[in-house]
Amino acid sequence: MENKELIQTFYTAFSKGDANAMIACYHNEVVFEDPAFGKLIGQKAKAMWKMLLSKKKESELSITFKVLNNHQSEWVAHYKYGPNKRPVVNKVSASFEFQDGKIIRHTDHFSLWKWSQQALGASGLVLGWSTFMKKKVQETTRNLLAKYMAQQGG
Repeated sequence: MENKELIQTFYTAFSKGDANAMIACYHNEVVFEDPAFGKLIGQKAKAMWKMLLSKKKESELSITFKVLNNHQSEWVAHYKYGPNKRPVVNKVSASFEFQDGKIIRHTDHFSLWKWSQQALGASGLVLGWSTFMKKKVQETTRNLLAKYMAQQGG
């Protein structure tokens, strides 16, 4: 499978809520990185997608995407976040590296400040640009991931 086709397969699975098909596109040693989770390697990166998609119905997640070339894509997520069900539209640009016919590195880029304004309201507006907020968001998401993985037995 060509790189561009692999990216297409990954996002098609994402848009359908199929975490297992997404994960099948990843190399076992995959390195995923984004502003919300920081760097996740291997099983943690794979578990992140399972965790996020396990909440697909309650968050009303919808994904649209465009594969730009063999190493880049753009995607947009529309969903409700948190107990207040705040509407979020997250515009993401992604870059990829490949090894052995799989994605070995996946980096998502988006404005954590714009995300936090939508997801967190006033505190995101005031502090969303700060290192403090970035660390707090990453701490929270990593704790959620650790709890999810423990519940799944991994």
